[in-house]
Amino acid sequence: MSETRYYLAIDIGASSGRHVLGHVEDGKIILEEVHRFDNIQQRRRGHDCWDIDMLWKNVLAGIENCRAMGKIPASLGIDTWGVDFVLLDAEGKRIGDAVAYRDERTHSVVDAVHQKVAPADLYDKTGIQFQEFNTIYQFAALKQEHPEELSAAERFLMIPEYLNYLLTGKMANEYTNATTTGLLNARTLEWDADVLDALGIPQKLFGQVMMPGASLGGFCDAVKQLVGFDCQVILPATHDTGSAFLAVPALDDDAVYLSSGTWSLLGVENKEPITTEASRQANFTNEGGYQKRYRYLKNIMGLWMIQSIRRELNGIDYVEGKGAGRERAEHMIGFGELADLARQEEERAEGIPAPRVNVNDERFLSPASMIEEVKQACRDTGQAVPETTGAVMRCVYESLTACYAESIAELSRLTGRTYTSINVVGGGCQDAYLNECTARACGLPVYAGPIEGTSLGNLLVQMIQAGEFTELQEARNAIRQSFDVKECR
Repeated sequence: MSETRYYLAIDIGASSGRHVLGHVEDGKIILEEVHRFDNIQQRRRGHDCWDIDMLWKNVLAGIENCRAMGKIPASLGIDTWGVDFVLLDAEGKRIGDAVAYRDERTHSVVDAVHQKVAPADLYDKTGIQFQEFNTIYQFAALKQEHPEELSAAERFLMIPEYLNYLLTGKMANEYTNATTTGLLNARTLEWDADVLDALGIPQKLFGQVMMPGASLGGFCDAVKQLVGFDCQVILPATHDTGSAFLAVPALDDDAVYLSSGTWSLLGVENKEPITTEASRQANFTNEGGYQKRYRYLKNIMGLWMIQSIRRELNGIDYVEGKGAGRERAEHMIGFGELADLARQEEERAEGIPAPRVNVNDERFLSPASMIEEVKQACRDTGQAVPETTGAVMRCVYESLTACYAESIAELSRLTGRTYTSINVVGGGCQDAYLNECTARACGLPVYAGPIEGTSLGNLLVQMIQAGEFTELQEARNAIRQSFDVKECR
């Protein structure tokens, strides 16, 4: 009997991180969570920042847990959210803070960027939708506030790339995350020199773009001494949505993919980017996928609003300094309880439609009170104001799923295709009420699962690289055999 070969996915999202061990047994993929931690932003120098040192400590802690369990991974991969980055100096030391995308520093620079590179030209080159927190605008904000940091910088690394650098001592930029910057050409798959020059961003900061599946080699000596073993570090799709899309066990070729987490990423896989003016106006994006695919999708606010309401009701501050003075609730409300309140409100309303808000409105990115912001948005649009928690939750659920329906209709118009089902992966697939609302709003069957979509996609790249599966479709077939996928109509 051969020894079990383990692979480790380190999946870090905007609110939490987890280490998931995977192995293949009789053709099925077996998962085991070995470490979980919170990802809490901090306020530094007037900005919301990621606590990179804390993330690094937890990366190591999860790896050490594998050793303690006697399950040494043959390889590991790290994925995180997109757009955010760090700069390194000539000695490889971090410069400044890792400012988080929800920070407000980019508000004042968008117009200046667009004066140098017209939005239509930028979209034609990069295929990336406009979001004012995209890396391109973060560079402009940094240059405005701390030009000395940009002058001292020698390398640009995104968050998973920096953690890989700490593990291996090697600096590498990876394709799927690089596409979220608004600085990578969608057709050449190289950093766009025209865009960089127009904005005065030094080209020397950017390395050759590497594809998912590439190996960075083993741990550096310092890490080997800390954790007590060596391990290959493989580049998965380092952007978490890129990994999540890999794990969708689509039941037909006309399925819409929905990665449901803090953000809802709704779309399809294409072989070529779509950079038409109609696509730009609809704010669809062409992010990088495995094997140079394009994830053509819409970024939707997602579970962020529900997560924020839960934190607010429980007296938990997301960022230190915001919402100060709240007291923690004696009874901690869970997501299931919030869904039940929304369902009860729907039953009580007896067919009366809920008020709806634009879930993609910037007012919901980082309000002091999400509950009050939802109520005020209803006031501002002349609708009935939801007064109870259940009414607020129903408003959020129906607003979110209405956005899903509108986005699928847009997607169909832009691609010329008719879609027949929705495949949901990620944490949101556990929310039965959300799935029911989605099926009802979109008029399509919803297939929910697997839950750990991002970790699974991360692991699939490692497993394909190691020869556990010969190609992606075989790996996706294994997902269907390994995990429960629930249907909702």
